[in-house]
Amino acid sequence: MHLAQLNIAKVRFDLESPEMSDFVNNLEPINAIAEKSPGFIWRLKDETGDATSIEVENNPDIIVNMSVWESVESLKNFMFKTHHIDFLKRKKEWFVPLGEASYVLWWIPEGHIPTVQEAVAKLEHLRENGETQEAFSFKGNYAKLESAHTSNA
Repeated sequence: MHLAQLNIAKVRFDLESPEMSDFVNNLEPINAIAEKSPGFIWRLKDETGDATSIEVENNPDIIVNMSVWESVESLKNFMFKTHHIDFLKRKKEWFVPLGEASYVLWWIPEGHIPTVQEAVAKLEHLRENGETQEAFSFKGNYAKLESAHTSNA
């Protein structure tokens, strides 16, 4: 089994605004770090190389990030042990808190590439039901069940 993740964010400003320039100007370098990270498998992107133009929840102010990783640990290593962490620490400059879950993790069969619709359904499942084996966060024990999922595959 592999780990899929969806992260959505509501932008504070238009992506072309000066306030968003540090974020926008670093999308390509941060995405390149992700793609070179151990355990990286796939990420959602459009013809420009990122996913900022892919609309989610019928809201143009919501941007999406979606990827697939070999394990929870490989995703965490990218998020918290690379230059990505510097931007994670600045998220309040660029994004409005949603007041509900803004990311979700779930297990997928190896070789499966999730759709945006599938990912949004997982996020809704998490929002409606809390942490379950079907949809969870880093806080949930389900992320720690990776070895059980892998051995049952």
